[in-house]
This record gives sequence, structure tokens and C-alpha cells, in this order.
Amino acid sequence: MTARKFPQMFLLFFLTLRRKLCNSFLLRRKPSNMRNITRVYKTEEFSNQTLIFHFEGALLRSNSLFPYFMLVAFEAGGFLRSLVLFLSYPLVWLVGEDQLGLKIMIFLSFFGIKKESFKIERAVLPKFFLEDVRLEGFEVIMSCERKIAVSDLPKIMVEGFLKEYFGVEAVVASEMKLVCGYFVGLIEETKAKDIMLDEILGEGKAGCNAIGIGCYNKYLDQQLFSRCKEIYHVSNAEKRNGHSLPREKYPKPLIFHDGRLAFRPTPIASLAMFMWIPLGFFISIIRFTLGALLSFRMSAPILALTGTRATVTTPGSCLSTTEEKEKGVLYVCNHRTLLDPLYVAFVLSKPVSTVTYSLSRFSEVTSPIKAIPLTRDRERDRNIMKNLLCEGNIVVCPEGTTCREPYLLRFSPLFAELADDIVPVALDVKVTMFYGTTASGRKCLDPIFHLLNPNPAYSIKFLEKLPGSYTCKAGTKSSIEIANYVQSEIAKALGFQCTSYTRKDKYMILAGNEGIVRSHC
Repeated sequence: MTARKFPQMFLLFFLTLRRKLCNSFLLRRKPSNMRNITRVYKTEEFSNQTLIFHFEGALLRSNSLFPYFMLVAFEAGGFLRSLVLFLSYPLVWLVGEDQLGLKIMIFLSFFGIKKESFKIERAVLPKFFLEDVRLEGFEVIMSCERKIAVSDLPKIMVEGFLKEYFGVEAVVASEMKLVCGYFVGLIEETKAKDIMLDEILGEGKAGCNAIGIGCYNKYLDQQLFSRCKEIYHVSNAEKRNGHSLPREKYPKPLIFHDGRLAFRPTPIASLAMFMWIPLGFFISIIRFTLGALLSFRMSAPILALTGTRATVTTPGSCLSTTEEKEKGVLYVCNHRTLLDPLYVAFVLSKPVSTVTYSLSRFSEVTSPIKAIPLTRDRERDRNIMKNLLCEGNIVVCPEGTTCREPYLLRFSPLFAELADDIVPVALDVKVTMFYGTTASGRKCLDPIFHLLNPNPAYSIKFLEKLPGSYTCKAGTKSSIEIANYVQSEIAKALGFQCTSYTRKDKYMILAGNEGIVRSHC
């Protein structure tokens, strides 16, 4: 039996080796007009040129496309689909990611996904693309007036990102086949890329003056880049030693993004995730149970043993007692996860209620503190909060929705009209594997995903109580001025930046709706 299998194994090895050698030979066959891009890092040389660049080769630091397909598989297809894609990676690596392996990843990631519900390209992928952008390539590309991108990835994955963040005129990439509105995981056999490029350039009239930028370790379509008068290539060393694009140099601020994965899912990182999930699920149940049944002082040391960390900072005059007053204290905090009010309540060790938007039925039932969903009707919400203040202390998040990045959304001024004692609370959270928030997924899973992280960390900073002049009772400040002041104080404490974005803006960008939860789980 072994003797029969040996010729087959030898043949497979020979074919694989032959393919690798052929690809290597093709890569070495450069056009005579190709040069190394290190000679032209002075971006003014490109300023008046039409630039045709290979997105993955010229702009990104990494060579592997697997992480982007893993993001599509996990976020759009779910856990099982991402597991199947991960298990297929040895085959993808064997046949090559740039040819047959690319088709395998496309099929496994897209097959059966509804196009109408596919929002990964604008909600998830931009964050990971920007983190992978090479600073040197970015400066060259952004110096050109007219930019045309060529990509190995399906067009639906990159077109929106490249046009929105880099202002490219057109994207030459493969189209996905659709059947009854669903992806079938195959590439649409339409026009060849060189024909598409001719149409964009105007039948070659502008192509003769175009500049091309590609990567030496990838096979460049010779017909495609033959339209360029000069072709520059990026070497492996340049990609490997390139600097990542700093956040302050992003073409536009990255304020909102969606998806559960908080890390770049390379093959090794994906392996770590799949190995952690069984144990992590068991640990998350322990964390949830301890947090629900025990006080903060009792549960904190035990939770620390499971990897959970919480840092609390309080000023000297904070947490003063107010039992003799008719109304409770209003704790105003920025919104990072659904667990924000719980952490504030545990630290206070006092009876506390909270009000929030988009509260699932599961979260409402399992919450250790009283949680009341708001209605988006100003008068009804005012009465709800007023009644709760008469009963005791309240934790409120005026942003109305979570924000993962170091920005604060606009604070609703309603809280400033109701309370005399207002204490700002600055919250920050660090995760390494999963985000405990979502705009388009199941919100009832938010606490589970947060607790599923190996080392979730919370930072709670209680700021000084607002002076009497910063209350509506004093009559010297309007509710909007008070809300803006609280927002600025929290931003200052965290090192964040204030914005005028609202909950509606976030959901329109990420999910295409106004953030109304129509179903509860």
C-alpha cells in the first residue's frame, strides 16, 4: 500500500516544485522599464502623473491575503465558516495564495452569503487595511492627482475603502458571481483587466504617461502594466522594513468600525483563537457568575486570577454620601461597552440604576443592577430618569452608543436638566481578541464576547463632582454647555478627542440604519 502511494506523493511534490519554480521565473522577468521604487521616494516626481498601483504590493506591508478572508469568513459567515477556512490554509499555502489558493479562499469565504447584508467592506475591513498600510507607499500614492488601483482581492472588498480613503478614480479587480442575490464564491468571467484599464484610461491615450507601482514578489500582469511608461517595484525588504501608517496621518479619521475580532487574524493568531475559545468560554461563565453574585471588593481578587483587570482612580472628594438629599447622584460616563454601568456600580458598592439604548431582553434580565431601556422620546425618557433619580443613584451614558476608538461622541444634554449632583466618570477598556460591542450583530452576545477575552482590562476614573455653577439649578449654564463641559473633561482625562457625531451617525455608517433594535435575543 505504501509502495503504491509513493509515486503519487512524488508526483504531487514534483508538480508543486515545478509550479513554484515557474512562478519564480515569471517574477524575475521584469519589463525593461521597471525600476526599484527606492529611487523615487521624492513624491514630487509623481505629483502630475497618472498612477496605476498594485494595492497589495505597493501599499500594504504584509504579503498574505489570508487575514482579510478570515475577517470576511468570521464576521459575515460565522465561527464554523472561519474554522473551515482556517483548516484549509495548509492547502492554500501549498498551491499558493496568489493563484489557486486565492480561489479557494474566495469560495470558502463568500459562498452562500447574501450581498444585501454584506457590510464588511465598509464596517470591518478599513480598520485592518489602514493598520497594514505602509507609510512610504502611502506618501507616494497620495502625491498623485490621478490614481487607479489594481487588486487581487475581489472588488467588493476593496473598492469602497480605496475610493473613500485614498480617492482613487477606479479599481480594477475581480467581480463576484451572484445567484438570486447570494454570492456563489466564484469569480465573474467578464472583461479582462487590461480591457477594463483601457476603458478607464481612455483607449490608452493617458496610459502612455502613466506610472506603475507593483511588488517584486508578486506576479505582475504584464499586459496590464505595459500601459505604463515606467514601472517601479517594491522589494520584500522594503515591505518588511516599512513603517506603519500613524493614526494622525490617516486620510480621514477612523472613528467607527464594527466586527468582533480585535486582532489581525493571521494563521498563527487564528490558531491561538481557536485553541483559546473552548477554555475561554468556560472562564467567561465563571467571570459572569462571580460578577453577578459577589460585590466588587470580593470578586475583584478572584476575577484577577482569571485574567480580568480593573483599575480604579478616585479624587479625594469623590464618592461623598448623599443619602439625606431628595435626589440621587447622576454618574455620567462615556460609553465603551455594555458593562460600563456594572463596573461603576461595583466600584461604588451602592444601589445604582442605569438607562441605556438598544438593551436586549437577555441583557435586561441578567443585569445585576436595574437597567431600563430608553425610548428615544425626550419627554418619556425625561420622566424615566427623573423617577429613577428620586429612587437613588443613576449611571448614564449620554453618547447613546459605544465608540471603540479614542473619540467621544456628542453628549445628549438631557442628563444636565435633571440632576444637581453630577459626577463625570472616564472609562476605557482594552481587549486583545474580541470586541464586546456590535452595530449589526446580536447585542445579547456583547458581554459574552467581552468576557471571552484572555485579559480584558477596565479603567475607571472618577472625576471631581461638577461645581454648583455647572448645573441647570444655578441658571448660569445651559444644558448643552454643561454636556459639552462634561464631554471635554472626560476626553481630557482619557486623552481622547471630542466629536459631534451621534448615535444615528454611527449606525448609518456601519449598519445602514438608525440603530433601532427590532429583535431581542
